[in-house]
Parts: sequence; structure tokens; C-alpha cells
Amino acid sequence: MAVYLWSIVGSASIGVYSLANDKIVIIPTMVPLEKAEKTAEWLQVKLVYTSISGSVLAGALACANSNGILLPSLVRDEELAAIKASFEGNITVMETKKTAYGNLVLANDNGAVVDPLFKEREIRQIADTLGVEAVPSEIAGLPYVGSLAVATNKGVLAHPLLKDEERKILENVFKVPVDVGTINCGIPYVGTGLLGNTHAAIAGSMTTGPEMFIIGNALDVVQEDE
Repeated sequence: MAVYLWSIVGSASIGVYSLANDKIVIIPTMVPLEKAEKTAEWLQVKLVYTSISGSVLAGALACANSNGILLPSLVRDEELAAIKASFEGNITVMETKKTAYGNLVLANDNGAVVDPLFKEREIRQIADTLGVEAVPSEIAGLPYVGSLAVATNKGVLAHPLLKDEERKILENVFKVPVDVGTINCGIPYVGTGLLGNTHAAIAGSMTTGPEMFIIGNALDVVQEDE
């Protein structure tokens, strides 16, 4: 188990471009295949090598836990086929105007926190797809919870301005310890620059040693030099 450093075509915002759970990692095809396969090896999961809705911003557009995946309405047939080839859980194409489900939903296998602006029927659909309770909440007083934290089945790392009442909600929903920190040399939107699952964490290439130490503790993985 480890914390690794990674970039995508020179960008440290790896969480915007890719997403991971305990079964798969989705990485856009602009990333060299050898590098994408290495990332899947670090996370000990299957590689889904595809764009989402024709975009390289897979991490911003989709959200997943081990039970299901939420996709925007513009997802393409060939992208769905690529996901279905490696993932046996629920796959739901959300027929709403919203597209950035990776930014709007934060989930692990125990629960989900969602943007409070979602309608009740949308929250039910999210909960059904991910197979967990979905609770409206904010992080640091902001609604785009997926970009403000990373949740695994071992821990949560959230925006450093997380409020006490928000921390209690996260602990209750995700049923794991919650810590705060930054990535990429002080960026508080940790979801934009961090991938994680039970096996490992992968941080953006600008992440500092102290940040990696906090990430390793928060997500219960051990730092290694690569």
C-alpha cells in the first residue's frame, strides 16, 4: 500500500481527469496506455480506458463506488461499452441537465454525500445506483462536495475549512475517520488532485512531502517512493 505521485499530460489535477474505486479506474485515452496500466496496477484494479461524454474530464463528469457508477446524459455508447466490459455494478445515465457528477457527489461503499441542490428524486436515483444512503450536505460551506474531498472505505480527506457539523455528517455517512488537508502544494480542493481506494492513494505531481504524509494517514495507506 502506498501514496504515489502522478500527472496527466503534465497536469497535477489528476482527479479531474480520472476516477477510481475498489474495482476499476477510469483513465482517458489521451494518457499513454502503459502509464494508465501502471496506475491500475498501483490501485490493484481493472483499467477502463475511455473518455466520458467525449471529454477527457472523466473524474469531473462521473462518480463511482464499488456498487455503481453515475454518468452524465451525454455519455457515448462506446464509452458505456468500455465501462460494462470491466465493471459489473449498477450503471446509471442520469437524465438531468447536470453533468459534473464527479464534482457533485462524494461516495464510498458505506454512503454518499451529495450537492444539496439535487432534487429528491435525483437523490433517490443516486442512492439506488450506488447502493448506499445519499445525504445532502456541504463541505467547507460549499456544495460541490466531490471536488472538495476524497472518500475511500478506509478514510476521508477533506477541504481544510471543513466545519465541525460537516465533519460529523461525513463520519456518520461514510463510517470511516475524517481528516483535512491539501494537495498539489496547498490546493484545498483535494478531489481535483487525488485518487484513492482501499489499496493506495495517487496524488498530483505537485503534492509535497508533508501533504503526502497527511494523505497516507487520512486514507490509511503507507507512503512509498517511486
